[in-house]
Amino acid sequence: MSSASELDSAKAYFHERIVEHGASPRGVDWNSDASQEVRFDQILKVVDESTPCSILDYGSGYGALADYLEKKGIRGDYVGYDMLESMIEAAQKAHAGKPGRTFLSREDQLPVVDYVVASGPFNYRGTTDANAWGDLVLKTLHRFDALSRKGFSANFLTKYSDADRMRGDLYYADPMFLFDYCKRNFSRNVAVLHDYEIYDFTILVRKTPKP
Repeated sequence: MSSASELDSAKAYFHERIVEHGASPRGVDWNSDASQEVRFDQILKVVDESTPCSILDYGSGYGALADYLEKKGIRGDYVGYDMLESMIEAAQKAHAGKPGRTFLSREDQLPVVDYVVASGPFNYRGTTDANAWGDLVLKTLHRFDALSRKGFSANFLTKYSDADRMRGDLYYADPMFLFDYCKRNFSRNVAVLHDYEIYDFTILVRKTPKP
């Protein structure tokens, strides 16, 4: 993501979560394993599961997706990235001794992979202005494009959430805007998934193989 000042409140918020709840869905601000896995299922729809592939989990938290990939039988190398060192420390401890899993806390260390996936890193904006956060989201999507060979995916809270349940410290994205932006900037093959009974949506960007 982008500037340190824009991310300070988010880093503080998630540090509190992981310290309080440890390596668990609550530790990354999800309600349960079930809600976490529903979102995993959506972001992984960008992945061709028939062959081994490399995956970068951007905003990985404690690395729950790595275990889910194993559970689903998706083969290949996994890289988890989180800007919060306390999250990476929790991930390294939780996944110690498990092969094919790398956890990083520095953007400049990130490798180019087949797929970049992101579950929830854009949801909490804290005290950052919504427009500034939206600009940061777009910059990060360009980063996903640069880091992925075959495609990328991300989920977002939706602006179509019930107004009386929306929080002022969260970011609610416009699925139509992001669909149009991704079509114009990244690929002809873009999908929006907004039909899985949760107040968020998922963007899938599949890249056309180069000849």
